[in-house]
Amino acid sequence: MKILVLNSGSSSIKFKLFDMNGRNAILDGFIEEIGSEHSKVNINYGNELFVKDVAIKDHLEGMDYLNIFFKKSKVLKDFSELDGIGHRVVHGGNKFQDSVIIDDEVIKTIDELSELAPLHNPGHLAGIRSAMAEAPNVPNVAVFDTVFHQTMPQYAYMYAIPYEYYEKYGVRKYGFHGTSHKYVTEQAANYMGIRLDAFNAISLHIGNGASVTAIKGGKSIDTSMGISPLEGLMMGTRSGDIDPAALYHIAKITNKNQAEIDYMLNKESGLLGICGMSDIRKVKRMILDHDDERAKLAYNMYMYRITKYIGSYFAIMGRVDAIIFTAGVGENYAHLRADICKTINHFGVNIDDDLNELKSNSIRFITKRDSVIRALVVPTNEELAIALEVRKLIKNKNFI
Repeated sequence: MKILVLNSGSSSIKFKLFDMNGRNAILDGFIEEIGSEHSKVNINYGNELFVKDVAIKDHLEGMDYLNIFFKKSKVLKDFSELDGIGHRVVHGGNKFQDSVIIDDEVIKTIDELSELAPLHNPGHLAGIRSAMAEAPNVPNVAVFDTVFHQTMPQYAYMYAIPYEYYEKYGVRKYGFHGTSHKYVTEQAANYMGIRLDAFNAISLHIGNGASVTAIKGGKSIDTSMGISPLEGLMMGTRSGDIDPAALYHIAKITNKNQAEIDYMLNKESGLLGICGMSDIRKVKRMILDHDDERAKLAYNMYMYRITKYIGSYFAIMGRVDAIIFTAGVGENYAHLRADICKTINHFGVNIDDDLNELKSNSIRFITKRDSVIRALVVPTNEELAIALEVRKLIKNKNFI
């Protein structure tokens, strides 16, 4: 069974092709700067890397290009040979409680939800429409970042604003990175030999975007991101939590409009806004090499936010079996993991420095055997998680 996973942005298509019989990635890559005279195509296939600059005017032409590559490399005869195509969709609002086979009604609903995710859903739709045009007989599946968090209780996801804004406009916390949080939770529970429905964990998805999820009985009961991916932790370029009154004040004294404030919060804030660097590893290097005061402030703010969320989730869960580190920074930056674990040592998290420094792409403990609460590094694989969802749905719907 061959399943193609797509993550389409406004001017990009990331993709990975799986042979699901062995859960192996046959190839992966991306097309970026779509709409430019110098679009970039980057494909990893076997032991070869294919790189080319070529003019690609839109997503449909990008899918055509990918189809041609499949034919030339003999990976597939054409897209019709695929068993399914999975699409990452950031925002499913409260309309989708699970992944779905895409039809006209699903497309219409995703389009309506673009008001909640104007930076993401329109790009996803472009990819969906292009894939369906390229292979009209292949089932397409939408897998939503928000679905895993649909188990949050209402008192956790509601904002304390007039109730009518929730009723009329769906203004509430939705949470994101759900596909990743779900995948690493299942992997960690299995690794620790704990039944998923009895597993309590705090999952830290730390990349340029970052979120924390409280998991009780294998289900999300709270998460740091909100109606958009802006709420919660301090991130590479995003502010995270902020008093809304601060924004009114900034708008008043600078005459910034809504779009400019939004851009500032998403693109100019976070680590970048404090010290000029958006990568936490480079921030730490600025401290070690130059004793930079702004870098120290940014790092301390970043750590403080993570620690505060962990503590609040301990409070609501009572018992925690594991702290899970995942995503680009969480998996690959031992220094940050050590600092976090040492900060919450009083909860019973006893880090093993040797295990933490170990270079590995496998799931592993980073705490000592006598640690009351175990901490793990669990490599995420959102593309595989999406492919598994596609396989489940097309089997259930008798497409195969």
